[in-house]
Parts: sequence; structure tokens; C-alpha cells
Amino acid sequence: MAGTKKAPVRKRRTAEEARRVILDAAEKRLREAGPEAIRLQDLARDVGIAHPTILHHFENRDGLIQALQTRAVERIEAELVEVLDGEPALGDTGVEVIGRIFGALGDSGLARLLAWSALTADGPDETDRDNPVLRDLTELVHKRRVEFSGVAPGAREDSEFIVRLAAVAALGDGIFAPFLDCMTGHESDPEVRSRFRAWFARLLLDHVGDS
Repeated sequence: MAGTKKAPVRKRRTAEEARRVILDAAEKRLREAGPEAIRLQDLARDVGIAHPTILHHFENRDGLIQALQTRAVERIEAELVEVLDGEPALGDTGVEVIGRIFGALGDSGLARLLAWSALTADGPDETDRDNPVLRDLTELVHKRRVEFSGVAPGAREDSEFIVRLAAVAALGDGIFAPFLDCMTGHESDPEVRSRFRAWFARLLLDHVGDS
């Protein structure tokens, strides 16, 4: 019939593409409104899919949250591995990368999501125990310190503590930076946060041995 509009053709996505689009939408909600805004019905509407499609790919909201965390942490790990596996002198590159990682945790809302997940769980589960990220980063940091800074191979615990300190600082900054700005007499100021991140990165790199 003339003038009748055809229904839009829904694009068929591969499973990988569908997961990526859903996670992208979840990241956007996390960044803009925090963990509480990640609701499956709302995500389905954002992406233009049926709610059961999300369940098909992630089983439930917890599965989606876990996938969101895993993807974000893998990105951060890739950044760190790239700089730690590079040339001996990290210099400004290391400061920039660490600053980006602080930003990735704080500005994206990931730090809040990780804190929310930890506080609503009964404790570490098998997924946490099987996650090798911090172990892998500890090995990279220690290898670098032994090869380029003359640190004794037996000082691995110190390398582990460096990684733990960096993780705690990045998560804490991502969650509490606006409150810390206020409590130290500043307006919520991205420039202050940026200077703190650079200062902490230089402190950390000096201890790693790349002063």
C-alpha cells in the first residue's frame, strides 16, 4: 500500500558484537550514574534489544557486572604490561600511563563498581581467587626491579606491596577524590587530582627503580 512505512530492519549481531554493545551501554550508565543505574531492563531499552537477550549473554545482573569488571581490568592490565615490558627507563611514559589508569578507575566509575561489588559480597569468591591480574603485575614489577634496578630476587614481597599500594591508592582516589578535595580545602578540581596522580606515579616509579 502506498505510503505505508516499512518496519526498520533490526541488524543481526554476532554474539561477540552483542556482548560488546551491551557492555558499552553498561559502561555509559556506570560512568554517568553509578552502579545502581545498571539495570537490565534499562540496558535492553538503551541498546534496542529484548531483556532475555541480555540474560542469554550474561545469565543475570551479577554476570553482567562481572563481565564489565573483567573487561575494564583487562584494559588496565594491558596498559601496565605495555609500559612494564618496555624499555628500562619509564620516565614520563610511566607517569602518563599510571595517570590514565587512575582516571580509568575513577572517571569511568569502575572504582565505585568494584567497591560496591566487594561491599555487597560475603567475601572473595572463586572468581576473585582465579583472577591473576595482581599476581601477573607483581611478577612484571619484580622482574623489572631485578633486571634494571639491582633488587635482590628474594625481595618479591616488596614488589607485591608496591602493587598493593598502587591498587589501593587508585581505588581510593577513584572513590574518594571529591571528598578529599573538599576536606583539604579545595573545590572539586580535576587539575588537583591530575597533579596528585602524577606525584604518586613519580613516587611509585622512583621506588620501582626508574627515577
